[in-house]
Amino acid sequence: MAAVVTRFSIAPVRSLGLEHPDTIDLTTVGVREDRRFYLVDQDGRLVDRLVSGRLAPIGAHTDADGERLRLTFPHGNVVEDDVRLGEAVETYVYGRTAVGHVVEGPWAVALEPYARRWVRLVRTDRPGGTRDRAHASLVSRASVLALSAAAEVADVDARRFRMLIEIDGTAAHEEDRWVGGRIAIGDAILRINERDARCAITTQNPDTGERDVDTLRTIIRYRGLIPDRHGAPKAMFGVLADIDQPGRIHLGDEVRVLD
Repeated sequence: MAAVVTRFSIAPVRSLGLEHPDTIDLTTVGVREDRRFYLVDQDGRLVDRLVSGRLAPIGAHTDADGERLRLTFPHGNVVEDDVRLGEAVETYVYGRTAVGHVVEGPWAVALEPYARRWVRLVRTDRPGGTRDRAHASLVSRASVLALSAAAEVADVDARRFRMLIEIDGTAAHEEDRWVGGRIAIGDAILRINERDARCAITTQNPDTGERDVDTLRTIIRYRGLIPDRHGAPKAMFGVLADIDQPGRIHLGDEVRVLD
């Protein structure tokens, strides 16, 4: 049985709800609209789900150029407007510096009850979000099932890992064996560079933001700690990739291991 793509997940606003399109266009910077926006507090610090899990149920949609944004709130309220840029900002984001501009308009007032703090919405200047490498992520259904069994949970929801590409038709953690090689999916070619070090956001329910599965301890218990590219031991789950050849990928496309 060939491995195939079963789901795409993108987050137009970092840490808000995921979108699951039928098709994605992979560019050299990943999917252009993925993580194009993020939130900061009054001191300019990143506000994500580690700060407020209550952001999880808010849906977001933007276009490839990030020129219009729509937020859909849990009770059905919708805030939609053109993106109007204000002052420039720089934000520390887990070892990287995000460069962008504050987005003026109704966003902060709508988001603050969920963030439970004063926030501003920022659009990154560069499409594809804050990442300067590892522009795509991938995990297999078999790996998620292995984690579910280790956690003694019927079915861990893979959306908690917020991976760009989910696939089915492999052995558990078979994607780890692709590190250092390339795979082709649809029109795109991905170079698998490393395993993905996980954080506490993966312990949260993707619909509510509440912590309900101890994914990190479970991964460490059944897989052990695995060194990252700097040699630091981490809880690894899934893999990260760069884009060797941009292209379009559809649900159901076959995953072909090239080398």
